[in-house]
Amino acid sequence: MQKKILWIGLALMMLSNLKVQAQYSEQDSTYKKFFVGSTLFLLGNFDKVDPPHFAQLNLGFRVTGKDVISLELVTWQHSWPLGINPFYNKAYGTPEEKFPGYIKEIGFGFAYQRYFWKGLYAAAHVQAMWQTFKNENDKKVGSGFNIFNTYRVGYHIKLFNDKFFFEPSLGIAGRPYYTEMPIGFKEKDDKWPKWTPEPGLHFGFNF
Repeated sequence: MQKKILWIGLALMMLSNLKVQAQYSEQDSTYKKFFVGSTLFLLGNFDKVDPPHFAQLNLGFRVTGKDVISLELVTWQHSWPLGINPFYNKAYGTPEEKFPGYIKEIGFGFAYQRYFWKGLYAAAHVQAMWQTFKNENDKKVGSGFNIFNTYRVGYHIKLFNDKFFFEPSLGIAGRPYYTEMPIGFKEKDDKWPKWTPEPGLHFGFNF
């Protein structure tokens, strides 16, 4: 499912035969300063192996034509360590690497984007996530907390006279800080890296 989502995003980018233009003029005071959005990884909820029950809402503000800040509200759950990258690692989805249950996470984050050339940008996302560990009988067996960061390079594509936008990106995501997991979860998670490549397929509505 994750690979299908990535291909959908790349197809949308290739089909958008729009004029390449600068992000937003520093002198232009009429551009839409606010936006609301999310990510196409919502489609991952249709995954039959490990549906993440994922939801994300982004609320953004364009401080200048090149500087953007946003608040991100996020929740998901996962039954395999985040260090197993499903795009290239066949260990994802195997019973040998599965947690003895799953982890439910909910939290919020802040993101900063800086545009360098036309629609090309770099971004940093910092999320604070509270965790609930549940066993295979859906019984809570622990709680935790982690900081989840993502660093991206991407391209902003304006759609329908700048009413909408689409942002494919490539990045690296990981946990610079996390509390100790319960027994059974920790043993699985310790086997895998805490940082992994992550594509991005964000979209939004300007207002």
